[in-house]
Amino acid sequence: MAEAKTTKKTTKSTAAKEVKTLEQLKADLAAKQSDLLEAKRGHRAGELVNPRVITLARKDVARLQTAIRAEELKETK
Repeated sequence: MAEAKTTKKTTKSTAAKEVKTLEQLKADLAAKQSDLLEAKRGHRAGELVNPRVITLARKDVARLQTAIRAEELKETK
């Protein structure tokens, strides 16, 4: 007899885990940008094992830039 498989869908939480200040966000952005630069260098040199790291780093940089811009707009209001 075949067993019925049940699939469970998991939803991704979009809630912020912690609130960061503008300075912390800018420090994180600088760190992520340097990580991205190192990943790109490693990829050109053929040392990078997982090139998906570049895509994830780019998205992290974009998220941080968006958060920084939102904080700056919040302060101006």
